[in-house]
Amino acid sequence: MKGKNSKPWSGRFEQSTDPVVESFTSSLGFDERLFPYDIQGSIAHARMLGSSGLITNEEAEAIINGLEEIREEWEMGRFPLDESLEDIHMNIEARLIKKIGPAGGKLHTARSRNDQVTLDLRLCIRYEIYEIIRKLRSAQGKLLASARNHIHTLMPGYTHLQRAQPVTFAHHLMAYFEMFSRDIQRLEDCLRRVQVMPLGSGALSGTCLPVDREAVAEELGFDSISSNSLDAVSDRDYALEFLAGLSILMMHLSRLAEEIILWTTAEFGFCELPDSLCTGSSLMPQKKNPDPLELVRGKTGRVYGCLIGLLVTMKALPLSYNRDMQEDKGPLFDAIDTVKGSLSVITLCIENLKVKEDRMLQGVMHGFLEATDLAEYLVQKGVPFRDAHNIIGRLVLDATKRGWTNLSSFSLDELKGFCSHFGNDVMPYLRPEKAAYRKNIQGGTSPSRIEEAIKKAEKDLRKY
Repeated sequence: MKGKNSKPWSGRFEQSTDPVVESFTSSLGFDERLFPYDIQGSIAHARMLGSSGLITNEEAEAIINGLEEIREEWEMGRFPLDESLEDIHMNIEARLIKKIGPAGGKLHTARSRNDQVTLDLRLCIRYEIYEIIRKLRSAQGKLLASARNHIHTLMPGYTHLQRAQPVTFAHHLMAYFEMFSRDIQRLEDCLRRVQVMPLGSGALSGTCLPVDREAVAEELGFDSISSNSLDAVSDRDYALEFLAGLSILMMHLSRLAEEIILWTTAEFGFCELPDSLCTGSSLMPQKKNPDPLELVRGKTGRVYGCLIGLLVTMKALPLSYNRDMQEDKGPLFDAIDTVKGSLSVITLCIENLKVKEDRMLQGVMHGFLEATDLAEYLVQKGVPFRDAHNIIGRLVLDATKRGWTNLSSFSLDELKGFCSHFGNDVMPYLRPEKAAYRKNIQGGTSPSRIEEAIKKAEKDLRKY
């Protein structure tokens, strides 16, 4: 005997779905998130059915009004979810039929859940792309504000986590501005593939009914319609591309989180986070831990897992739709929520980061960060770079043996003992705090170039 809520395919079956199978196959626990997009797509579909003469205008109006009432029920928290109906799409359709009668059963004319689901997913991803870009722009705004305050703040730049050359703190922050700009570009480019309207593809081969796909695409704001019905219902490239973009974005957030974690350690001491963005220890009273940033770092692997999980799901599926693809939503929604939460945390940390300029400058003054500039001084005197590199290397070795931490203690006569090309004009090159100012090429760390970069970035940001 069939259950009280017949499935849309129940005409073919003599038995009700086993409760174990019903529970196992239900996606309602996560696809209810698609509710607003399903309503949006269904309204456009109903309007098209009416204008195409596939249902009467009165039926189309009743369906649209019913869907609007259902949307209001959802927003008021009064929409009744029924687990036996499998997913949010069937819940909406069943509710519509209950509200307006047999006309509600005509909504699914010329539509399959296969093209319906991918439509909803595309609408959802489109919305989330705009939301994530908005959050990225907010983070960029905080980076710019901090960079403007630290155009002349010097810090050690690192390679291999060893002090390398002086840079400005603004230059370091602007590196992440550039990363976030590329993240935005990737998402905007992904949007081109998302903006393809699949409705009308049916289960896999289209429909023989005279639907107007262009009208639905126009109402829903899509740029184009899908060209192949088989591909349209089985395609999740747009979701994979989106997850790939989010994975790269999380890598950038993780790198910034790691740097702030390092900067706020006692060993570095370059920065401090407010108490409100840290947590303590249950045992050690003195501890102040950057746990939110550590979680950003940790959750990066979670987003990578979402991408890999969906790639593995899709890797061996024959065309067209297979129920495996129901597994696209869990990782997708998880990644979206993780990225948005991580962006919020990072933005707060950027905005509230206290910079200890004196400690950063101390780092610049120790570790021979002026060495490369001194080698380039000799290059300007006609010394081949490889020879200059060797000369300055021997200088550093000699200074190290004397217990010095920079080269400023050498006299001119001592320098000439290493190379006769050293002249009176070398003395400014021995001051590591001046090194950043000499990097006055496009993309360099000199304050004048950073000022240019910030102005350009501020102008770009005002466009949005």
